[in-house]
This record gives sequence, structure tokens and C-alpha cells, in this order.
Amino acid sequence: MEKLKRSERIAAMVKILGDHPNKIFTLNHFTEKFNSAKSTISEDIVVVKQAMEKMSLGKVKTISGAAGGVRYIPFTTKSENKRILEKVSERLSQNDRILPGGFLYMTDVIYSPLIIQGIGEIFASQFDYSDVDYIVTVETKGIPLALMVAKAMNLPLVILRRDSKVTEGSTVSINYVSGSTGKIQKMSLSRRAIKPGSKVIIIDDFMKAGGTAQGMVDMMREFDTEVKGIGVLIATKEPEKKVVEDYIPLLILEEVQQAEKTINIYPNAILI
Repeated sequence: MEKLKRSERIAAMVKILGDHPNKIFTLNHFTEKFNSAKSTISEDIVVVKQAMEKMSLGKVKTISGAAGGVRYIPFTTKSENKRILEKVSERLSQNDRILPGGFLYMTDVIYSPLIIQGIGEIFASQFDYSDVDYIVTVETKGIPLALMVAKAMNLPLVILRRDSKVTEGSTVSINYVSGSTGKIQKMSLSRRAIKPGSKVIIIDDFMKAGGTAQGMVDMMREFDTEVKGIGVLIATKEPEKKVVEDYIPLLILEEVQQAEKTINIYPNAILI
């Protein structure tokens, strides 16, 4: 490969690091890819690091030692959180989203790659996941959200199923009470999905009373797994006391008034 100009190397390096968050790339990887000396690559990394931090686009961390290198860590500032979450709040506040029974239509937002990628990076900025092994969610609407969090943290995603699948082999199933409906529901997980003694972060799209989140916590106990954090996209303001205590909501849903066709939803103040 012919030698690239510095601007070309830096552009390519930003693309590679940004596409693979939290993955360590050795200096040798870039010296071979760009046909450049280690000293040249080191100088390029300094430029990338300074530009990323100056523009608040994330962090570039260098790791010293024989197995060292460089990695990109997604990180959002409070001003960026405010911009993203206010935009999502505004979109979810449209009165045509109110469904019969006072439910809120949010599928198009959850399935929007651009929106969910930004939300995934916000979550990655709220948790210490240095020793976490998995991201856990329950099917189905929480999957795109949890997948983007898993991508930002470079961790595998584990999905709890509503029904066990033959293709997953032996499974563990538990019953839990849904906080939204008050009904008893079931979730299942393959015995091969999580190694005992692991640590996880739970991600879900919506929390009312916290019954589903507690069900996921209970399931993790069956696997001798520690829950290091719980994140939800939207949590209702009432009931104020949830079944689970420690969780981070990005948005607070105060009320949905079906008769007046109004939706009061806003960003969690501690994030902005």
C-alpha cells in the first residue's frame, strides 16, 4: 500500500476507532495498515486524541506496554445529552402518539438507528463498565436500545425471551409480575447464555413500577450473576417508589392525558 498523507491517515484512524468503540488497536496494526513508522503513528494518535477531546466527541485512550495500543471510548457531555434527549422528548410529546388506554407509541423512535445510537452512547457515559461482561435486556422493544449500548461498550448482548426456544437448549424460566399490567409473565434464558460469576448491566426501554427490571435481576441471581447497573430509556414519574431502587432513566414520563391529548415527558435533570 502506498504511503498516505497525515490528513489521510488521521481520517482513516478516526473512522476505524469510531466504528469499533472500546476495542484496543495496537500500534503495529496501524503501522502495517498505513505503511508508516511507529513514531509517525504515535504523533497521529496525539492529533486524533486532542481533536476528539476538544470537540467533545469521545475519548481516545492510549494503553502502554507490549500489549498496549489505542482505543476510542464513546462519551457524551451534559450539553450533548440535553440536545439528544430534548429532541427525543419533543418527538415523543406529539399528541398523535397517545394510544387507547393511555399508552405511548414509541416504536419508531426505538427503531431509529440514528436516535438509538446517540442514546446508547449516553448510557455508556453513565456506567462504569470496566469489569462488566454482558448487557442484558428482555425482548422485544428493548433489543435495539440494548444492542446500541452493547456496541458502545463493546460487550455481548444477552436477550431474555418471553418463551423458551428449542434452538437455545436447556433454559431457566421464572415468573414475574409486570409493573405495567400487573399480570404474571414469564421470561426464559438459555443456561449457556451467561457464565456463572459474571457481571451485567440491564437495559430496558420502559419502566413503570419496575416489575420487569426486578424480574431480570431475579433471573441474574439464578445464574450467580451480579447486576452492576440498570438503565431505562423512559421511566414514569408515578409510582415514585419502584420495585428496583438503583436505576438510571434518561427520560421521565410525568403523565399522558388521553382526553386532553397531552403528553408530559422530559429529560432526567441529573443528565443535563
